[in-house]
Amino acid sequence: MTPASLHSAADPAADPAADPAAALPGVLAADPARSRFLQHLADAAQAPSGPTWQRLLLAKPLSQGGSNELQRVLVRPLLLRGQACLSFVYSHPTKDVTKNLPLDEGLAQVAALLGPQFRNAHLHTATQELQLVLSKKGKGHLSAHALPDVAAATAAHDRAKQRWLGLDRPFLAALGVTTPQGALVPAMARKWKQINKFVEIFAHAIDTAGLAHQPGIDVVDFGAGRAYLTFAVHDWLTHGRGLPARVTGVELRPDLVAEGNASIARLGLQGLRMQQGDVRDWQAEPMDVMIALHACDTATDHAIHLGLQAGAKVMLCSPCCHKQLRPQLLAPHPLKSVFQHGIHAEQQAEMLTDSLRALLLESQGYDTQVFEFVALEHTRKNKMILAIKRPHPQPAAAAAALAQVEEIKRFFGVREQALQTLLGQGQPPAQPPPTMPA
Repeated sequence: MTPASLHSAADPAADPAADPAAALPGVLAADPARSRFLQHLADAAQAPSGPTWQRLLLAKPLSQGGSNELQRVLVRPLLLRGQACLSFVYSHPTKDVTKNLPLDEGLAQVAALLGPQFRNAHLHTATQELQLVLSKKGKGHLSAHALPDVAAATAAHDRAKQRWLGLDRPFLAALGVTTPQGALVPAMARKWKQINKFVEIFAHAIDTAGLAHQPGIDVVDFGAGRAYLTFAVHDWLTHGRGLPARVTGVELRPDLVAEGNASIARLGLQGLRMQQGDVRDWQAEPMDVMIALHACDTATDHAIHLGLQAGAKVMLCSPCCHKQLRPQLLAPHPLKSVFQHGIHAEQQAEMLTDSLRALLLESQGYDTQVFEFVALEHTRKNKMILAIKRPHPQPAAAAAALAQVEEIKRFFGVREQALQTLLGQGQPPAQPPPTMPA
């Protein structure tokens, strides 16, 4: 997630010590595998011809659980006013914090994080992935895995498959996806794939809903972040289709809103704006398309409810975490042994939450699909809920969908689901859910 512009934010966990190695436990500082990994990173970052690496991921934190807990750190090379820098993205459960450091400070910061805070590190170059795994006792294991030629593979894929946007579009350079010359930045290859896949889904949905024949289209993108998809949707509508469009990106973090509006001003774009706001407090206004990607927990339900209130004909959601249902769920016989495992319980909560959302959308007159957005190798948040308003009401289908909602709730013991509550339909289970026999 490379910053769209050169943005810096303070992060208490991101201040490197004057001598990070001195603060490390001796076993970590002396571990040969860890030392070789850090040397590989330094060599790749300081190559005379420029950086020969694409990204570094620090993962598997030593401690977890707090709402402010640092979960992972993504590091990428960056050129800032002619100076080599490292861009750090510190990922917490509810926010990402970006900080750019000069090269030497950045390398010292990686050394300070690797071991005391994170046990795994993945360094991606153009040809290989170098992986370091540190045991609980600080013993390191270093391994290398060959990677395909990303640039060549991307170029071949671009030739073989239709792209919905051209790499020469100015907004891509403004957001750091391409160079000023229109060449794809290797580290942004996955983001480029996500952008094109989303525009492809968006285009088919627009055509299916008949919106392409309107005199104008209103789109609201909640949780826009760095607004890659917000800009892409606006560009495809106005440049690709020649349709008058009013696209609004809504984002809670004021720094990202300012970045987005600065890029809009530099590019002189009309009909595109960024606004600060929270989907849970947003006042519904008429819109044709509602987008909500990676809205945490019940924020997705609030976004869907807003889309319903606003009369959206198309809704596209890629839900994030699913916390509301999991504490409520029972494991009815004979599923108790299946859901006793934490990962299965998590997947169960995700599957049920999004199934209930899809059924509730169907009850409101939408044809709904739940499918894989992009492959898991590109992002963990890969599920998409697509809802398109039916041209004519289907009361029988709506009633059947609501009946299925209540049946699922009774079976799994669900007492409340946010979207159903917002719709004024929330009801406790009509009868006690089934349990394991004594």
